[in-house]
Amino acid sequence: MTAAVFFGCAFIAFGPALALYIFTIATEPLRIIFLIIGAFFWLVSLLLSSLVWFLAGTITENKDGPVQKYLLMFGVLVSVFIQEVFRFGYYKILKKASEGLKNISADETALSMRLLAYVSGLGFGIMSGVFSFVNTLSDSLGPGTVGIHGDSPQFFLVSAFMTLVIIMLHLFWGIVFFDGCEKKKWYALLLVLLTHLLVSTLWRDLSIFPCRRERGAEKEGWIQEEEELINGVWP
Repeated sequence: MTAAVFFGCAFIAFGPALALYIFTIATEPLRIIFLIIGAFFWLVSLLLSSLVWFLAGTITENKDGPVQKYLLMFGVLVSVFIQEVFRFGYYKILKKASEGLKNISADETALSMRLLAYVSGLGFGIMSGVFSFVNTLSDSLGPGTVGIHGDSPQFFLVSAFMTLVIIMLHLFWGIVFFDGCEKKKWYALLLVLLTHLLVSTLWRDLSIFPCRRERGAEKEGWIQEEEELINGVWP
């Protein structure tokens, strides 16, 4: 049963992205390179986010309670800003290199900014999905029974669909972001940033808005639950 959950959730989370890779990217070496570079840019943004988190935790001396909650909010906001800065930096690099890339490619359409936006967005999304879901996915192999302490037995399934959504959102964000940069529609960049912030602050039931929890057990376990994300792995 654990193997079925593992492979089922893995294909739900990464199946569409894998299909997009196979049918639209795998046949073109340059697209593969751009995909890997996009994933690398996201990894570097994660590294910087983790560094900021570490410094913030050190400054606050890793205090519990409300301090930890606001520290989590700060970590989410900083991580999103860093990701979007790196997305913009990746766009600038591709823009400057586009003329040179056209000279080494016979198919100019394969190097259009729209296609590069799609490829880079998919690279961002895949790497974000892997870091967001890999630990949860490994736990699905057992031992243990999901829901035995009153939690939802659909935890792995819901997490898989959430990871799928995040991957697709990064793909769409990349396309909208690059298009906004190309046409100088700065409101498009702002839209990407705000929607990214909204999704990230809602991730794992973490909200920038104060909320009341109905169950006492959830109150006690909130900090412990969110501390699993201290490595800076935000959508």
